Amino acid sequence: MHLLTPRRISRRRALQGLGVVLALLGLLLWWLKPFAEPEPSGDLTFSTGVRSGVYHLYGELLKQALATDMPGVKVRLETSEGSQQNLQRVSAGQADFTVATADAVAKYRADGKPGAESLRGCARLYDDYVQLVVPAGSPVQSTRDLKGKRVAVGQNGSGVRLIADRLLAAAKLNPVRDITPVSIGIDTMPAELEAGRIDAFFWSGGLPTNAVKELSERFDIRLVQLGDLVEPLQAGGSPARYYRAAVMPQDAYARARNTSPVSTLAVPNLLVTTARTDPRLTEQFTRTVIASRDGIGHEVHAAQLVDLRTAIYTDPLDLHEGAGRYYRSVKP
Repeated sequence: MHLLTPRRISRRRALQGLGVVLALLGLLLWWLKPFAEPEPSGDLTFSTGVRSGVYHLYGELLKQALATDMPGVKVRLETSEGSQQNLQRVSAGQADFTVATADAVAKYRADGKPGAESLRGCARLYDDYVQLVVPAGSPVQSTRDLKGKRVAVGQNGSGVRLIADRLLAAAKLNPVRDITPVSIGIDTMPAELEAGRIDAFFWSGGLPTNAVKELSERFDIRLVQLGDLVEPLQAGGSPARYYRAAVMPQDAYARARNTSPVSTLAVPNLLVTTARTDPRLTEQFTRTVIASRDGIGHEVHAAQLVDLRTAIYTDPLDLHEGAGRYYRSVKP
């Protein structure tokens, strides 16, 4: 017969006590579970842009990341003409999230458009670079040289249209009388330039934009500098204050016929929703946007520039409550 020493008794009691504690902890967690915040579920609409633009490609890749992070949420992508239409949709409740340039947001608010006061920011994403594209042999060396030309200026609901009109005005050209404006988007601009039906087109997007890159690989193009118009634009105050001087590297479009970097201007893109959107959903959505940066960046190079340190600055919009919760949760 083996007698239990005090040491063995103490060890057995400790193990029994641990078992009781674990059982009680499990019971407590089971009891508290119904009171925890439920995981987001339901349908969600994300308004993007034209199919061949950066907004839509970004939306497609983000949708894949959201499917993993929020399996209970069904995401539907809705193409659009661009920033202006995106803001209208979100404000009207036709979309839950979207991307729009900061200058378009500022104008939407300044014009007092319906629902403008309910708009909220989730993240500052990447910058759009404004691009003026012409055939390589074109005589156009600046925006002023567009006088009398057929110029694609973006669709009416796009952010491109806002910027193109402002650039033309800064170059002392009337956007209606001094050029022949063509209201088309990046989905058709390249083919129209290649066919000679337009002389130039304006585009605002991340670098590189696939539609422009693909055009450069089959047709000789050149990008025209816009740097001389930055100061006149900024002198106009808000919302033009969101434009900054920028430089497109020569290898942004390696096949373009530029022999040096191109001076231009850039404007931030914002992830936008409204104050009506559920905070828990917004927190998770924002978390996925930041966490998926590197994965999306393999295909949308501009997305590599999404930075946790600057994402919180969504001027001119207040930060959404849910997005704020996310940033506080990851604050060192």
